[in-house]
Amino acid sequence: MNRIDRISAILIQLQSRKTVKASDIADRFSISLRTVYRDIKTLEEAGIPIIGEAGVGYSLVDGYRLPPVMFTRDEAAAFLTAEKLVEKLTDSANSEIYRSAMYKIKAVLRSTDKDYLETIDNHIEILKSRTHQEIRDINPLQNILQSIAEKRVLSMCYKAAYKEDAITREIEPVGVFYLDSNWHLIAFCRLRVDYRDFRFDRMENLEVTSQHFTKKHAPLQTHLENLYKGTDLVNIVIRIKRDSAAYVGQQKYYHGFVSEKIKGDEVEMQFLTPYIEGFTRWFMMYADRAKIIEPTRVKDKLKQMIDKISENI
Repeated sequence: MNRIDRISAILIQLQSRKTVKASDIADRFSISLRTVYRDIKTLEEAGIPIIGEAGVGYSLVDGYRLPPVMFTRDEAAAFLTAEKLVEKLTDSANSEIYRSAMYKIKAVLRSTDKDYLETIDNHIEILKSRTHQEIRDINPLQNILQSIAEKRVLSMCYKAAYKEDAITREIEPVGVFYLDSNWHLIAFCRLRVDYRDFRFDRMENLEVTSQHFTKKHAPLQTHLENLYKGTDLVNIVIRIKRDSAAYVGQQKYYHGFVSEKIKGDEVEMQFLTPYIEGFTRWFMMYADRAKIIEPTRVKDKLKQMIDKISENI
């Protein structure tokens, strides 16, 4: 990127946030802090009203606004791809909001770029995973983000896995993330007095209350590191009779299914899972028609379960 393009990009970055640190600018463009200071000075000499505060960062004077930004063709195509993802992988309210934003983006594009987007629109598709669960039409994403921004308590009716009755809880949201075809919310549950991972598709109702919470929660990344600390994926290979493989169906996707191939009259399947106990219990449903190839510790776990069953008969 040449210096003129970089300075223009820095100006856009300054308007994108209330305060921007010099180190953030340096990291984004892989330049030194000295070069950042020189570029900021160039903007100031061009008449851009920039406020710099030591130890805080740079900001634009309140009320100053840039003229409309013209997007490049590649940027517009990236927006179009993101629209497909938002439509398929978030709730209906968030999808509608993004669609409205896309109209505004397309409105400022050059005619040639509009034609380009229309041409490629039907050549991009997002297919949901076979294990993807539909999110109930309760607009969880926008409500949660509003709650986080305003530090307001959420009231949620939630049905945990394997539980028949949903429980109403008051929670203090920390952040959301997408994993294994599902949206998740990390929040402090006042009922359990601890942090919990809540899946969107198990929420039966969600409301932003008027209560404000004052507890300072650790960043989302900290909770994710603690949640998945020490979680090692185990590679498991099994073989199952071909005439029985069809009965496995979509259940295999819940246990880390990776791939399969035909081996004579058997189907060899590979799985990656951190949950040996859960996998072994599921495998036992097909144990008379299948066998574990590897690893040994899964074979040993299966033998222990069989011995326990024999004792209980």
